[in-house]
Amino acid sequence: MGVASARKIRKSFTIDDVYALPEGQRAELIDGDLYMMASPGRTHQELVKEFTYLIESYIRGKGGECKVYPAPFAVFLNEDDKTYLEPDISVICDKNKLTKEGCMGAPDWIIEIVSSGSRQMDYSRKLFKYHAAGVREYWIVDKAKNQILVYNFEQDMFDEFTFSDKVAAGICDGLEIDFSIMELE
Repeated sequence: MGVASARKIRKSFTIDDVYALPEGQRAELIDGDLYMMASPGRTHQELVKEFTYLIESYIRGKGGECKVYPAPFAVFLNEDDKTYLEPDISVICDKNKLTKEGCMGAPDWIIEIVSSGSRQMDYSRKLFKYHAAGVREYWIVDKAKNQILVYNFEQDMFDEFTFSDKVAAGICDGLEIDFSIMELE
């Protein structure tokens, strides 16, 4: 008589599972794992609004071709149906990556604004995925820690700033974001 072994059967989710969620329910999908997303708070949304305005104004003022998309905006990092993300801010300079569904491939610049529920995702899982997928620059903005982490993957550089600093964008030559003038609570 043999001993039966128990094996945990884990469902691997796809983009179809994300699309099947009830109206208003948001989730991200990383390598088949589904992560439900909470509604963002007011400070989070103020930062998204500020970044979108500053980056879009800079690009337009320079006659640039890049496009800025605040969440919710679909980013399909891989060429499969197992990874679907909604970065807080996505900047895409290659128009060939843009489809009616969103961005197919890595955006050039991603900004994630940390909330208590997204901390582990933003600092580890997304950092790894964005780097591996070819994102050129990734910012993690953490108001609770008074910290902005800037990963310039193209130049293999990392820097850390506070909300008292001016931070230069690596992919937008001449763009500096002055965090000290942002009026946030």
